[in-house]
Amino acid sequence: MKNLPRISDAELEVMKIVWNCAPISTTEVIERLTATSQWSPKTIQTMLLRLVKKGALTYEKSSRVFVYSPAVAREDYVNRESVSFLNRFYGGTLRSMVVNFLEEDRLSMEEIEELRQLLDEKQIRGEKSGHIED
Repeated sequence: MKNLPRISDAELEVMKIVWNCAPISTTEVIERLTATSQWSPKTIQTMLLRLVKKGALTYEKSSRVFVYSPAVAREDYVNRESVSFLNRFYGGTLRSMVVNFLEEDRLSMEEIEELRQLLDEKQIRGEKSGHIED
């Protein structure tokens, strides 16, 4: 995984819009975020500029309009943040996180069943490809 920029929680909200709608103009980003936040257009423009400086976004100027696209794949960012979260709170192990959620009754029976199904599917795919042993 390449070196990804650090993105603040506020900047992440901007990135979500760009990931979902790219390529997207400054005006469109502002319209979408002012509908769901209290941020001013100037604040949103500042965050767009920060994300460009950090290397998270690229832009093209089309006449007088700036159009943004992500320079960071959502999957890469989510993967990095997931590992970081596990390391910070659960010693880097998924098992510790799941045990904590189970012990604190944070998983419903439906969520447990969904996890069971996901694990069963993963095991079946692994057995077919020869990656999971008995």
